Amino acid sequence: MTGAGEGYPSRRAFLASAASIALAGVGTGCTRPASEPARTRSDLFVVNMLGGIRDPNVPRSGGPSGALVGEQRTSLDDRALADALASGTVAVNTTIGYVAGPREPFESSVADIARWNRIIRAHSEALLKVWAASDIERAARDGKVGMIQGFQNAAMMGDDAGRVGVFAGLGVKIIQLTYNVANQIGHGSMVPENGGLTEFGRDVVAELNATKTLVDLSHSGEQTCLDAIEASTEPIAITHTGCRAVTDLPRNKTDQELRLVAEGGGIVGIYFMPFLAVDGMAVADDVVEHIEHAVQVCGEDHVGIGTDGGTTAHDDMEAAYEAARRDVEARRAAGIGAAGERAGVVPFIPDLQGPDQFRKLADMLRDRGHTAERVEKILGLNALRVMKGVWGS
Repeated sequence: MTGAGEGYPSRRAFLASAASIALAGVGTGCTRPASEPARTRSDLFVVNMLGGIRDPNVPRSGGPSGALVGEQRTSLDDRALADALASGTVAVNTTIGYVAGPREPFESSVADIARWNRIIRAHSEALLKVWAASDIERAARDGKVGMIQGFQNAAMMGDDAGRVGVFAGLGVKIIQLTYNVANQIGHGSMVPENGGLTEFGRDVVAELNATKTLVDLSHSGEQTCLDAIEASTEPIAITHTGCRAVTDLPRNKTDQELRLVAEGGGIVGIYFMPFLAVDGMAVADDVVEHIEHAVQVCGEDHVGIGTDGGTTAHDDMEAAYEAARRDVEARRAAGIGAAGERAGVVPFIPDLQGPDQFRKLADMLRDRGHTAERVEKILGLNALRVMKGVWGS
């Protein structure tokens, strides 16, 4: 495994040029013109436990705050759809509903489910809504992407844990307990007090188990995470995180958290995010290092990927850095920023973008000596197994 300091010279060299060179010249999967999207399904089987389908090159409405709310995440054009299919993504947990901000959590989340149902119907040739694990397998057979509807905050439960059943009935399959800040369920990863799961939070976890909804502990504070692992009677997921033993930032999980998730039959997804490096200048080698550490702690059957991003590359890296700067300012102003977010850091891995990102990752893992079977598990089969176990087939 590469040491934490060994990759820094190449990282610096890469990022020094990334902002001023078109990504087609530096990144895998970005050599084709934007007007000629890939059209064929990859032979990979990728279940992205947290990500999306959008074209980041399409200006989004609403300014930088668009990164905070579900309806600004769409930008779902032909290129984004073609790239998702070509990447090998057979299913993706796409964040919908309330995350943060002034929207009323319950009503806006219900409205967002309806909006995404319309989007999926409008693109039925490429997308299908996932109600059960068998839909993921059907998406793979039919050459489509299964859209898993998930929340990144459970604030929309209000003071009624029974709302979990409402959302389960509407097809929400994964619910994250907290975002970065505190809610009525527990503390997020940026809350310094590190309080645990509340009594109401325990009720919510019980309802999630009862309705066969996958519990997601990404973004949670450490004690809330540990309490929820103990409270859950079903396997749980940390859909998108890194390993704190490798990079000591609050958004990453401790070995204790990782190990307990695995011991309970759950899964940990490693993200393609700047939190994989202390300075935020993360590159593909960092993704591999965090995956390898997670495998050491959890075992190869309990590690997956949750990129927290899409499969269409940024064509203009200078514009990407500027957009990221505005987003960081907006998130700080909203009180939901995370340690490791700052100007000069983009919320993706610059050399792991585009529809070939998963093939590049697979090749890197195999080059490091990981078997083809292990790589297939990490890319999607582990996630499918856990989803089958919780949702049923």
